[in-house]
Amino acid sequence: MQKIQRYFLEITKKDYKNCEPNLSENSKINLDDKKNFDINKFFYKQIGIDHYWRDRLIWTDKEWSNYVKDRNLETWILKTNNDLVGFYEQKYHKNNEVELINMGIMKEYRGKKIGSKLLLHSIKTAFQKNSKRIWVHTCSLDHKYALQNYLSKGFKVFKKEEISFVA
Repeated sequence: MQKIQRYFLEITKKDYKNCEPNLSENSKINLDDKKNFDINKFFYKQIGIDHYWRDRLIWTDKEWSNYVKDRNLETWILKTNNDLVGFYEQKYHKNNEVELINMGIMKEYRGKKIGSKLLLHSIKTAFQKNSKRIWVHTCSLDHKYALQNYLSKGFKVFKKEEISFVA
């Protein structure tokens, strides 16, 4: 059994500094308006394997489909030269809050500051829809720069806990 740190972070609209993601010319972030659960499932498995994402590994296709069809859930996909690079899922809640559920970059694209650009895009899209607050949680099992990425964009830790984890 291992002890891990879990951090709950938030950014409010008043703390948001509008920054453009500045993607390379051949990169694009698009909304998955087809709501194809296969893309969410693919990213969850491929990115999550390195970070112990496993809650959804037991989901049936019907459970994946129901999850993705939620009208308050958006999945955004980053591609470079038509290659899948990364994604994020965010859910809009009734109280004008957005939960950044998952975000990640494929292993071969890590270390190139692409996660920073993807996070900036997530923040911008959430606040463009009149959200007042975005929240997320991360932990010491996530990418080694995940927490620093959130903090550098203006997120603040509002809760921290230590939990036990069985690998």
